[in-house]
Parts: sequence; structure tokens; C-alpha cells
Amino acid sequence: MNKAVYWFTQDLRLSDNKLLNALLGSSKHMAFVYVIDPTWFEPRNYQHKSIGLQRWLFLCQSLRDLNQQLINKGHHLWLLEGDPSEQIQNVIQRNNIDCLGVANQVGWYEQQAVRKIRHGCPSLDVQSQWHTTLFNEDSMMDDMPMSSFSRFRQYVEKHDIPVVETIKCGPISWPAIITDSLVDQIPLNFEQRLNQYTQRFKFNNNKEVQANTFFGGEHNAIRHLHDYFSTDAAMRYKQTRNALDGWASSTKLSPYLALGNLCPRKIWQYLKRYEAQNGKNESTYWIGFELLWREYFQWLLLQKSRQFFMFQGHANEKPLTSYYSERFTKWCQGSTPYPLVNACMRQLNATGYISNRGRQIVASCLVNELSVDWRFGAAYFQQQLIDYDVASNWGNWQYIAGVGVDPRGGRHFNLNTQTQMYDPNGDFVKKWGGQNTVPIDSVDAADWPIL
Repeated sequence: MNKAVYWFTQDLRLSDNKLLNALLGSSKHMAFVYVIDPTWFEPRNYQHKSIGLQRWLFLCQSLRDLNQQLINKGHHLWLLEGDPSEQIQNVIQRNNIDCLGVANQVGWYEQQAVRKIRHGCPSLDVQSQWHTTLFNEDSMMDDMPMSSFSRFRQYVEKHDIPVVETIKCGPISWPAIITDSLVDQIPLNFEQRLNQYTQRFKFNNNKEVQANTFFGGEHNAIRHLHDYFSTDAAMRYKQTRNALDGWASSTKLSPYLALGNLCPRKIWQYLKRYEAQNGKNESTYWIGFELLWREYFQWLLLQKSRQFFMFQGHANEKPLTSYYSERFTKWCQGSTPYPLVNACMRQLNATGYISNRGRQIVASCLVNELSVDWRFGAAYFQQQLIDYDVASNWGNWQYIAGVGVDPRGGRHFNLNTQTQMYDPNGDFVKKWGGQNTVPIDSVDAADWPIL
């Protein structure tokens, strides 16, 4: 193979990347590309951007780390801006590229981009592998039950579906660099370009956002993974995972999984090593349980495609919800009649992160108490969450809204009970200013004018 391009997407790492290793070992010349799509920063997704400030900053950190690693190998990361399929095709055609490497995609739009490239460059050798899942497609049997997570998990555990092994080392030597006259200035302006994007999309004017407690990039991801499993936190995970606050209450690995700074297979490897050294208990099992939940949604999205994003989803009837602009705005701002919901939403807006329990509480409130279309909540999470994952986010929202594949329907949390269980002293609500409640609607039916 003469010339190859590797297109990084949700796999921003060099290690444990089988496809990348294969291309490095078979190519004489190679380039590495990441595409920034300007539509991410436009309110096209149910009136929201596809990426918000905290996730953007985390992405920038990850790109910087990746670029520095490539520089250490004598290469660099090309940053391109525009429609992904068009930008990749331009690179392919300008440089007479023989092969394109890209991780397999589960998102519908991401799959469409790869299809367009295949169609536009019919002679191009497009190579893909699964980089964001525990299992390969070959492991997903035809009779794999996907009608509920429980059936999926039981099947996986009963048949002992093998997790794909991680890669221990990369190639000793790297291929020569491809120099594109239209983008070879990027290494000198890498940091300036990222700053320009931040300024252009007006991310730097948000005064409510706190300094990020997560730091992106493969090096930080591996360090955090090692640090977590160097403590006894994993032995207490099931008891602490529903806490609304606290760094050690959960693994905090989801942001690194979302951008592919870490592969789920490496986490699984660390977990099994930890169990071998320290013993198993219900908490260590539950960490694997959560990884399987994530896995389930990846393959379910691949199977259901666009239905994953539809209002009715997989249900027999449409939900009895609509779009109430004032209610939704107040929910986003953390200005509802419910202190716990307010606190969670303000935490989300300030940090880009809330706990698993917090996500379920605010989602249930939006759908059940406020009767708002679940898709607007899913879109807001997509914009705000630092660990946004297309399959987990939209799959979980469908589950809460009662339009998922699970026949048991949605989840309705009693907010008073949840407050008593997870914030009995009101510390969390006070910390995030959730006690400042307001009515659901500023005008009720009695005030409607009679014409």
C-alpha cells in the first residue's frame, strides 16, 4: 500500500487501535485527519447545538494530546473544517490516496458520511474496524436478543461472548509523512486554529461555566484509569454510584469513552485484573454491568438506525407529551418548581456532567412532570454533556420516555422520594442553588384572554 489516510472520529488515541496499527504497518506514506463540522455549533438539533462548551474544551484537550503524540512520531494531525464526507474526499483526491482507515460508526449521520465517501471514491480501499465496543460484529449472533437489556446481558453472560483483546504495542517504525500543500501549515497553527473555533462560536463568553474537572486526551485517560483501579473505590462502586456528587462516587470514565481516549476493552481488562488481584464482589460486577449497558445501546442503535431518534420510537403509541417552550427553557436553566431537578440542571450547565441518578431524575421530570417531548431533552443533553455518546444518550432517553424497545415502558421517579434518598440534608440542592424554585408556567388557564 502506497498512501493511506487515517480519519480519527470517536477514537482519539494511538494505543489499542488495531486498524491504525495495520495501516501503519502496510503503508509507505500516511496522514492523520480530524474534521471539525461547523454545523456542530449551529442550533439545528431541536434548537440546540450538537456540541457545547464543556465538551468542546474536552475535545480540544484530546486533539492537542493526539497531535503531540503524532509529532513525537514525526507526523501531525490535520485539522479540517467543513462537511466531513466532502473534506475527506478532497484529501483523498488531492493526494492520490489509496486507502482510508476509519473506525466503524454506530451513529446514523456518521454512517452516511462514510457511505458518501465510498460512493464518491469508488476505487478507494476503505478499511474499518470496531474501536468503540467490547465485542466485534462477528460476536453478535443472529439470535442475540435485543428486546431488552436484561435478555441481552443474560445471553452474553450465558454464552460467554468473548471481549476482543487489547493491543499491547504499536509498530516500531512509522511510514513517511504525506505533505498536503493546502494543509501543511496546520502544525504551526494548531493551537491558534482551536482558539479561533472557540472564539468564532462564542464559547468564551459563557460566565456560568466552571473550570473543567475533566482533562481530555489519551494520557489523562490512562492515568485516570490506573488511578481509579489503584484504590478500593471499585469495591464500593454499587453503593456509591447513585450519589449526586463526589469524584470517587463513580468511575468518571465515561468522558474518555465518549471520545475514544479509552477503549471499553481496556477498561474491561483493568477490571478483570483488579478482580483477580483483589477479589470480586457485587460492586466490581456492577462496573462490568454498566459497560454491558453501554454495549447494548451501541448495537441496538446499529440495528434500529433512525428509529432511535423518532418521537414514537419503538412504542405502539405516541407519547402524551408536546413542546412547551417556557417549561423546557426553565428546565434547561434549572428554574422549575423542583429543587433537586434545579440543582442537577445547574450542575450540568456549570460542569458538563451530572451523575447517572441525576440524569434519570431530570429526564423523568421533563417527560412526566412537565410533559415535554423527550427529544428536546435528549438534544439538550447532547449539547451539554461532556461524555455525550449518541447511542447511550438517545437510548436512555427513549427508555425514560417509554418509547424504547423494552416492553415495560418508561420510568417515572417520585421527586420527593428521590430527594429524601439522595439529598436528605439538602446539601446538594444548596450547593447548586436549586432551592430557588419558580412555577411551571407564568400564566395559567385562568389568565387566558377571552376573545
